[in-house]
Amino acid sequence: MNFQPLGKRVLVKRQDESNTTASGIIIPDNATEKPLQGTVVAISKEVSDISVGSVVVFGKFSGNEITLDSQKYIVIDTEDIFGIIG
Repeated sequence: MNFQPLGKRVLVKRQDESNTTASGIIIPDNATEKPLQGTVVAISKEVSDISVGSVVVFGKFSGNEITLDSQKYIVIDTEDIFGIIG
């Protein structure tokens, strides 16, 4: 994958969500909320306070989902990122 975000944006891979309950019941994708945190995969040249590999928390309706190499990612403006975990 070769993707470079422009402006003050980052490319984020959502953390995997569990689709089964503790008792083994499978929950369909449309019945679960998407996780609000993920790992930064790429950053634009204008971003200095976030680094690749950081785990970030972002808003529920933040960013635009894209598919690269059959993987789903989100391009998020840094203003929509609430903070860095860890």
